[in-house]
Amino acid sequence: MLTVSRLLPQGQGLAPVLLRRAASVALDWGVRQKSRFAATDSAGRALAVFLPRGSVVRGGDVLVAEDGSLVRVLAAPQPVLRITPCLAHGTPLDLLRAAYHLGNRHVPVELRPDYLQIEPDPVLAQMLRAMHLIVQERNEAFEPEAGAYGHGAAHAAGHGHSHEHSHDQAHAQDHDQAHDHPHGHGRDAAHANDGHAH
Repeated sequence: MLTVSRLLPQGQGLAPVLLRRAASVALDWGVRQKSRFAATDSAGRALAVFLPRGSVVRGGDVLVAEDGSLVRVLAAPQPVLRITPCLAHGTPLDLLRAAYHLGNRHVPVELRPDYLQIEPDPVLAQMLRAMHLIVQERNEAFEPEAGAYGHGAAHAAGHGHSHEHSHDQAHAQDHDQAHDHPHGHGRDAAHANDGHAH
């Protein structure tokens, strides 16, 4: 088993020819938001990944194994809900409003110019449909937004927190895994007083 303890965001600094020759590994968001996991690459090698606490792996990143070999990370397709505005009755603000409500619930959201994506959740799907948005089940790569304070915020449009749909447990995991700094910033202070039950 190969041990991996180094991550190169988007293969930074590597020659394209090295990337083309590298093995690959397809990982869904549930695995890529962990700092420790096991996987098997396209060459059939077992990988034991031990990254710094709070690390988030994105599609396009490169793992560096202990023997110096490279493994390109692919964002594996997974079930998601794609949220789009209703063209007949919608307004340009509908997606913004949806992103606000989802963010207020600490839901990982992938932001695109013309749609949002979240992990499947029937309660959220019902809420979004009630807001006159179109919600479709799809199988796509999922790269949620990093957030201003999450690890990896500068290296990809994705979410640096770890979330599940059990929100009490997820909120604790979120801040345990994704933050190594004191919680004095405005977002957390606002969350403490937002009055929402998770």
